Amino acid sequence: MIWFLTRRSISLGRSRYKDSGSLLQEQRLTFSNWDFGIGMPSKMARKRLLSRVSVVWLAIGCGLLVAQPAHSAGLFLTEMATPDLGTAAAGRAALAVDAATAFGNPAGMTRLDKSQMLAGIQPAYGITQFDRDSETTISGGNGGNALGFIPGLAGYYVYSATPDLKFGITLGSNFGLSSRYQSNWSGRYYALQEEILTLSAFPVAAYRLNNWLSVGAGAQIIYGKLHSRTGINDALDGGDASLDVSDHDVGYGGLAGILIEPIEGTRFGITYTSQVKLDFKDKPTTNNLGPLLQNALDASGLTGARLDIGLTIPNQVMVSAYHDLTDSLAIMGNVVWQQWSEFGKPTVEVQSTTSNKATANLNYDDTWGFALGTRYKFHPEWTWSLGFAFDTSPISTKERSPALPLDQQIRVGTGIQYAFSDRITLGVAYEYLNLGSADIDRSRPLAGTLKGDYSTNEIHWFNMTVAWTF
Repeated sequence: MIWFLTRRSISLGRSRYKDSGSLLQEQRLTFSNWDFGIGMPSKMARKRLLSRVSVVWLAIGCGLLVAQPAHSAGLFLTEMATPDLGTAAAGRAALAVDAATAFGNPAGMTRLDKSQMLAGIQPAYGITQFDRDSETTISGGNGGNALGFIPGLAGYYVYSATPDLKFGITLGSNFGLSSRYQSNWSGRYYALQEEILTLSAFPVAAYRLNNWLSVGAGAQIIYGKLHSRTGINDALDGGDASLDVSDHDVGYGGLAGILIEPIEGTRFGITYTSQVKLDFKDKPTTNNLGPLLQNALDASGLTGARLDIGLTIPNQVMVSAYHDLTDSLAIMGNVVWQQWSEFGKPTVEVQSTTSNKATANLNYDDTWGFALGTRYKFHPEWTWSLGFAFDTSPISTKERSPALPLDQQIRVGTGIQYAFSDRITLGVAYEYLNLGSADIDRSRPLAGTLKGDYSTNEIHWFNMTVAWTF
C-alpha cells in the first residue's frame, strides 16, 4: 500500500500531470483539485506512481511557503531599536532628527548639521497562545507560547561630507520573526517551528537640492536564514514524523526618499523600499519517518532531492508628515502601503531526476498602515513622545496558517529622550503591539481540521538608545 497525490490537469514547469482512471483501483479522498488516496496501483501506473511522488514533495514545499514565520505587519518590523518606537513609528519618513533617518528616509540626513551615530538595543517578549475549539479534529494541546524572548540590536551612522551632501549606513533587521510550537500540539501538521531571520545593511547617500527639497537613495543588502519544521501524519506506518528545511541566502534591492520642507517646522517625507528576492535551497530532512513512506521516497529518487523556495520581500511606500504646533509640541503621522500580494506568490521547485516547478498563490492582500503621534518638549533637556498605529490584515481566516497567523495590528508606543549634553542624547521607549485574534479555520486531509483563535497575541517592545554627535 502507498499513499499518493495527483492533481487533475495541473501544469508544473514543462510537465503536465493528468488523472488516470487506471491509476487507482480503490476509492479516493478528494480535497479541492488535489486527490489523496490509499490503495494498490495497477501495473500500468506503477512506474508513473513513483515519479509522481515528486508532486508530493512539491506540495510539501508549497505547504512550507504557507508556513513562513511572522507576526508583525506581514513580516515587516517597524521596531528597529530607534527612538521613534515611542511614537509607534509615526512620522518616520519626515521626522529626520537623528541618524536613524538613514533608514527611515535617507533624504532626511541633510537636516543633520554634523556627523552622528545612533545605537539601540531592543529586547522584546511575545505572548502568542492559540485556543483551539471543539471542531479541531487532531488530538493535542494548544501549542504553548509560540514566541517568547526576542532580542534586538541596530546601529545607524551619518557622515556629513558637506552641508548639503551626506552619507549613511544602517545595520539591523526590519523583516522576520520566529515561532515555535510544542511538538504534540493539535496544529503540528500545519506548523511546528518556523523562522525567517534577517541581517541587513543599508548604505545610502543624500543631497540637498535647494532649501526646501532633499533627495536620497541607497541599497538594501539582506542576509536571510530560513528554518522550517512541519509535522507529517504518517498514516502508512502510524505515527508522527517531521520535515525540516534550512538554508540561507543574500538578496539585494534599493531604497529612495524625498524630503520636502515648504516652511520651517513643516515637512513631508516619502520613502520607497523595493522588493528583495531570497532563494532558499536545501535537501529536506525527515525525522521519524516510517519504513513504508521512506521506501516510497527512496524508490522515487527523491530522498536526496533539492527543494528550492523563492520568497519576495515586498515593496513598501511610506508617506509621512511632521508639523510643529508650538516650539515645544509637534504632531506627526504616516500612511504606509505594502505589496503583500507579491509575497503571497512564492515559487517552489523540486530538483531531482524529474524537476517540477510551481508558483503558489497564498491569496495575500496588499496592506495599509496608519499612524499618528506627538512629541512634547516639557523641559529644555527632556522630550516625551506618544504614538498610535494600525495595520490592516493581509490574509483572511480561511487562508490563515498557524505558522503565519497574520491579522490586523494595533501599536501604542511611548518614550522619553534626555539631552545629556550637546553631543549625547539618551532615550528609552516602550511599545505594546496587539497582533489581533488571528482566527484560523483550516482543513486538509491528514492534517485534519484546525479551528480556533489566538486568545493572547501580543508583543511588548522595550528599547534603549544613545546618539552621539561629533
